Amino acid sequence: MSPETGPEIVVIGSVNLDLVVTVPALPQPGETVLATSYDEFVGGKGSNQAIAAARLGRDVAFVGRIGDDAAGTAVRAALADEGVDVARLSPTPGEKTGRAFVQVDERAENSIIVASGANSRLSADDVDGAAPCVRDAAVVVAQLEVPLDAVRAAARLAHGTFVFNPAPARRLDPELLGLVDVLVVNQGEFEVVTGEPAAEDAASMRVAVARTDLPGSVVVTLGARGALVWHDGELHSVPAPVVEAVDTTGAGDTFVGALADALARGEALLDAARWAVCAASLSTLSLGATTAMPRSAQVAELRALSAS
Repeated sequence: MSPETGPEIVVIGSVNLDLVVTVPALPQPGETVLATSYDEFVGGKGSNQAIAAARLGRDVAFVGRIGDDAAGTAVRAALADEGVDVARLSPTPGEKTGRAFVQVDERAENSIIVASGANSRLSADDVDGAAPCVRDAAVVVAQLEVPLDAVRAAARLAHGTFVFNPAPARRLDPELLGLVDVLVVNQGEFEVVTGEPAAEDAASMRVAVARTDLPGSVVVTLGARGALVWHDGELHSVPAPVVEAVDTTGAGDTFVGALADALARGEALLDAARWAVCAASLSTLSLGATTAMPRSAQVAELRALSAS
């Protein structure tokens, strides 16, 4: 990253240590199952999205909080190794770094429990302290694994495209949603955030999105089925290529990071979504949220094959 130009993308968000077990099937309440494997990875929605964008070639800066523990040192080093600027990833005395406990079954379905730790201490003051790079970034990305006040500060400071992935989902006020340029949600999140029920078919979804009266664009991710893009009063379907998924844990975050990458390069939203579904598909090919996050050449190859 050039000090004269600053980062292309700033991500405000969470960083965790992910503890991942694979199981034959996700356990039912009261059931004990034996894992077939166990591993640890860097995770957190913010960290995942930052790594996804950095692997695709963008200059990315991260604003967040870690604990004053060994996990914090490890995740900070892992982000730096990916080329992410961690100057604004602050240690938090007396707090533990966030953890995510991830179960993945043989069908690549997962369940996740998050202990926020230091992520819950990220404040509007932290974001305001990063104001110069937030203002100058082509794209600013935020999620909801950090306090809402930090997200609001980012939205107000952003002069570029503000991409908001409100997960874990909650109902949001019109003032914040009015600052969002691109809202990225899955179907369940769409219903929680907007109060409008998500629909399975494109025609009904067009009505649902139009009824929200959101000023920005909306991207609804559909997993293996791709995404729907609402932009300038039109709804477009973006199918995903077919792959043999191993672990879908980081697919949504890869989508957001790749979308930010394409938007920072000046791609139109619909083309950015096509790029993002290919990146997300590739990210499911290995265990762990970030392990299979692709490089630009890989996404370009899959996109070309999908278009042929």
